[in-house]
Order: sequence, then structure tokens, then C-alpha cells
Amino acid sequence: MAGQQRVYRQRIRSTQSLKKMFRAQELIAASRIGRARDRMAAASPYATAITKAVSAVATHSDVRHPLLADREDTNRVAVLLIASDRGMAGAYSASVIREAEALIERLRGEGKEVALYVAGRRAEAFYTFRHRELAASWTGQSDAPTAELADEIAGRLLADFAAPAEDGGVGELHIVSTRFQNMVTQRPQVIRMLPLEVVDGVVEHGSDEVLPLYEFEPSVEEVLDALLPRYVRTRIYSCLLHAAASELASRQRAMHTATENAEDLIRTYTRLANQARQAEITQEISEIVSGADALAS
Repeated sequence: MAGQQRVYRQRIRSTQSLKKMFRAQELIAASRIGRARDRMAAASPYATAITKAVSAVATHSDVRHPLLADREDTNRVAVLLIASDRGMAGAYSASVIREAEALIERLRGEGKEVALYVAGRRAEAFYTFRHRELAASWTGQSDAPTAELADEIAGRLLADFAAPAEDGGVGELHIVSTRFQNMVTQRPQVIRMLPLEVVDGVVEHGSDEVLPLYEFEPSVEEVLDALLPRYVRTRIYSCLLHAAASELASRQRAMHTATENAEDLIRTYTRLANQARQAEITQEISEIVSGADALAS
């Protein structure tokens, strides 16, 4: 019985240590989620405005721009997967990786070759462990992405989209990330970023507002050359911000649940330890009484 008490006391101490770690992670995520949501909200008006501008140019011009036209010289497709750098966030990374795997399987079923780009150590480790080639990876800023990171990712993807087929150029760009809806709901999403698709006069995933007529100066080509790369960078930055807020919300929720589970384990082990102690005391009393009886006899 004494041995069982030691086992339970050791488990209580180790679970208490885990509980402290879980609680600390929960508090850290809670302190950062507000700033992440503020950054996401602050970037939203600019993303909306540039989407409207791109919609206007794409709708009221018949110019064949490289970022608007489908490429027929290559079947290579780029997929950008945005996951987290750290774990302890529940099923956040697993759900977005699962969504990316479904997209990759669908693209390969269409006879396309997939070039995979990842942001986040969890996704990088997932594909490296399985010996799958990555075209590029970015790590270290999943919960606090910067505009510089978005520029770097967009620059690489735009360069690969414009590259010749023999140099590894891609004909499409898809982004798999997590969209933040609220503190409870974060959903994986797939966005076809390039080439841009205009549906009923509006860039896909943009506003459904009716656009006015525009005149372009100095020319439509120069406006498109300036707007479209900036639009891609803005959308990638928006996806990074949504993913950061989703990661922090998932981590806060997961660590809160883990803390509660640790408290339940501590209560269970404490009850078992008390039962073992009571059994030990009962056994000792029985031995004393038996010894006294034996001496009296």
C-alpha cells in the first residue's frame, strides 16, 4: 500500500507541473489574441479597398494580363499551406493540413503537378518526415506575421508564376489557411489566388457591391502592373493574420481544456491516494490487534 501511495503522489506532482504549464500557455495565448484580432481588423479595410479596385480594373478592361490569364504551357500548380510553428493548439494544424491534402489529391486527380509551399514548422515537419519535397518554406512568425514576411512569400510565388515552364513556372496558385470567424469557430479555407477569377464583375471572394465605371490613367496595363502584385501581397498578408488569430484562439481553448483535465486527474489521484492511505492504516490496525491478541493468548 505504501508503494501505491508513492506512485499516486508522484503522479499528482507531475500532473500539477503540467497544469502550471498548460495554464501559462493559456494566459500567453489570451494576452496575444487581442492584438492579433486588432491587426486583422486593421488590415481588413485596405484589403477590401484593393479588392474593389482590382475588380473594377478586371471588369472594365479587356487587357490580357499575365496574372489574369490561364497558362497552357504548364500543368504545374502551386499550393501555399499556412499552419503553425508550435503545437499545443488542438487540431488547428491537423485540420488545415488535412484540407491541403484533400486539395492536393484533387489537383493530382486532374492530372496536375503540385509544388508545395509551406509556412509554419508543423507543416514543414509533417512533409519532411514523409520525405515529400517542398518548393519553399517559411517559419518563425506563425502567431505574429509581419508585412515583410507576406512580401517575401508573395514575391517568391509571383516570381514562380511568371517563370517559364522549363524553369519550374506554375500556372495556378492556391492558398490553404484557416479563416478566423470568432473565438470558438475557425474554419480551414481554400482560395484560388492566381489567375484571378472574375465572377459577375467581381473578383472571386471579393465584395458583391455593384462597381461604377472607371477611366484609367496613364493606361490599363500600368494600373494592372501596379495593382495586381499588391493585391496578391495583401491577400496573403490577410490570410497570415487570420491564421495567426485562429492559432492563438485554438491554443487558448486547447490549453483551457487541458488545464481542466489536469485538475480532474489531480482530484482522481488524490482520492486514490487517500484510499490507499486508509487501506494502509486499516491494515496496520489489524496487524496491531492481531499481535495483541496473540500475546494475550
